[in-house]
Amino acid sequence: MADINLQTLAGGAVAERFNRELQQVLNNIADPNTDAKKKRKLTITVTFAPKEDRSLANISVLAKKGLVPAKEIETSFMLGQDQNGHVVAKELVSGIPGQTFIDQDGDIASDNGEKVVKFETSKSKTGSDSK
Repeated sequence: MADINLQTLAGGAVAERFNRELQQVLNNIADPNTDAKKKRKLTITVTFAPKEDRSLANISVLAKKGLVPAKEIETSFMLGQDQNGHVVAKELVSGIPGQTFIDQDGDIASDNGEKVVKFETSKSKTGSDSK
């Protein structure tokens, strides 16, 4: 009888499954949206089901991974009512209700990120007029 080898077991399917699950664990570790300090787990379960006469055993292999979920994303909504009395919400972008801020484009924006004033630069004419 040939030796049993995980690389060749089930035509290489066991090693292939392990490698696929391992890659998903490694991707989860590298994901900056997950908690780097939490442990991940990869479990390979091999189940043996021998026949009554013990001359044959069916084998099943199950690979399970325990990944870390993405970190929670938090934000704040400002709540109010529209002219019809319906509750409306806008995301608070500035961090403090009522506070304006300079957005990523360099423009002034309200607390919910809407542009308030757009500054335009004007070129001044320089040089001397010769008469």
